Amino acid sequence: MERVTGIRCCAALRSCFPIVTWLPGYNLTWLKMDLIAGLTVGLTAVPQALAYAEVAGLPVQYGLYSAFMGGFIYCIFGTSKDITLGPTAIMSLLCSAYIGGDPVFAVVLTLLCGIIQAGMALLRLGFLLDFISHPVIKGFTCAAAVTIGFGQVKNILGLKEIPQQFFLQVYYTFHKIPEARVGDVILGLCCLFFLVMLTLMKNSLGSSEHEAPLLVRSARRLVWSLATMRNALVVIAATGVAYSAEVTGHHFFSLTGKTAEGLPPFKAPPLSETVANGTVITFSDIAKDLGGGLAVIPLMGVLESIAIAKAFSSKNNYRIDANQELFAIGLTNILGSFVSAYPVTGSFGRTAVNSQTGVCSPAGGIVTGVIVLLSLAFLMPLFFYIPKASLAAVIICAVSPMIDFRVPVQLWRVKRLDLLPFLVTFVVSFWEVQYGIVGGVVVSGFMLLHIVARPKVKVSDHGVLLLELDSGLNFPVTEHLSRLVYKHALRQVSPRRCLVLDCAHVSSIDFTVVHELTELLKQFELRGVSMIFTGLKPSVLKVLLSADLPGFRHTDRVDEALQLLTSINH
Repeated sequence: MERVTGIRCCAALRSCFPIVTWLPGYNLTWLKMDLIAGLTVGLTAVPQALAYAEVAGLPVQYGLYSAFMGGFIYCIFGTSKDITLGPTAIMSLLCSAYIGGDPVFAVVLTLLCGIIQAGMALLRLGFLLDFISHPVIKGFTCAAAVTIGFGQVKNILGLKEIPQQFFLQVYYTFHKIPEARVGDVILGLCCLFFLVMLTLMKNSLGSSEHEAPLLVRSARRLVWSLATMRNALVVIAATGVAYSAEVTGHHFFSLTGKTAEGLPPFKAPPLSETVANGTVITFSDIAKDLGGGLAVIPLMGVLESIAIAKAFSSKNNYRIDANQELFAIGLTNILGSFVSAYPVTGSFGRTAVNSQTGVCSPAGGIVTGVIVLLSLAFLMPLFFYIPKASLAAVIICAVSPMIDFRVPVQLWRVKRLDLLPFLVTFVVSFWEVQYGIVGGVVVSGFMLLHIVARPKVKVSDHGVLLLELDSGLNFPVTEHLSRLVYKHALRQVSPRRCLVLDCAHVSSIDFTVVHELTELLKQFELRGVSMIFTGLKPSVLKVLLSADLPGFRHTDRVDEALQLLTSINH
């Protein structure tokens, strides 16, 4: 008995703290690979974090505040060796729609998102994510990529006072092109060119490097490493150019400007805010202003992270626990709010880098977190000279792969009706991203309800009518089923026909259906014809027998029912 209890305790400990499963087998080889992967991801995460803070409408240091906590928390509570948590393009865009550039709102949103996500994990509510269909996700990500990418054109051109709303942004960007700064345009295009070239170089490296000579393999590894760190290299080079121009008194570029120096203080998140005129915005007012963001952002954050974790677990042959992932993300956001972070989730790009560099455990995230902390501690004064055009180039290159032109074609080939939620989500997201998601989910929901309420029913005539249901019997189906029975068996035929109802695919039944079947059986008795049920599963049969239906008869097989009713007719 004590041994069984001990085994259960160990299983519970491994479930709650996945670090226990891999830490005892940790070795020097794993440490070496995790150090390399963590360093590589860290050099990618720092420039991306700075850039994504711009997308969220926050000072650039808030991107770094959000980029380190995930590595430490996920190492203990996460179940994927590959995934890295931090700011992403999509989450930054979503946050920008709700926080209005206010860091206090961002931190409160992070706290509430974390509480909601952790609560969902504890209540096992991860199934709610299943109601967001793949066409909705693809429609949203494509629209978000276009919105984010075009939103950075103003920084490439060095334009100011451009509205955030997408359609106004498009109009005013083109309207103000004559005001573009030559220095920003040249630097931005150069950064884009080098990022694209380095990406193409990385993608062109063949998979047959084991067959190549040692010198060639070494050169390929060097090129691959440089291409992987392309964001950091481009931002460092652009910063060097901008710094050289500034110290010589030439102000060619729009710079990031002054940033808060040092590590963020670890303190309880602010639950109220006092604005410049002395007005106090209470916690309840902030929560009301955040509104639908308290539903959209936690769900999209979890959805994005779990989808990435599942993809890489399948690729690298291990399993993840979706509810544990949900808890890890929630706890990261809760603790992140104590260091002024905005909401984070899994990053596909940085996770891909992590996997490709051979990370062996979640400990690689600790190295990434340390890189970010070192940047905060020692490099913040240098961030003043980072050109906005270089960060814009990083963002544009990061989001461009999210625009997948193959999706509409695939949807058309597989199921054309799925184009409807995709297009609704895609189009409406240009108005407001949160409305695009809601609109797509609503359309998908109506499509799902229609399938449930109007299942396919095969009607065939064997001298006796046979109705074959291809799905379950639930209350939305009752009216449809009654209409079919009246149409084919009770109204339009003379003489009236006996009926076999094949329920082989019916796995559950509810009170509304039982009530409607009672009425149908009464009508059959009044008209002197019979209805027989066939293929009933034991659970369904038990319910129907307990309901004491008038004239209820059933057989195991369809052919038995047809023979019985044929003999009755004769």
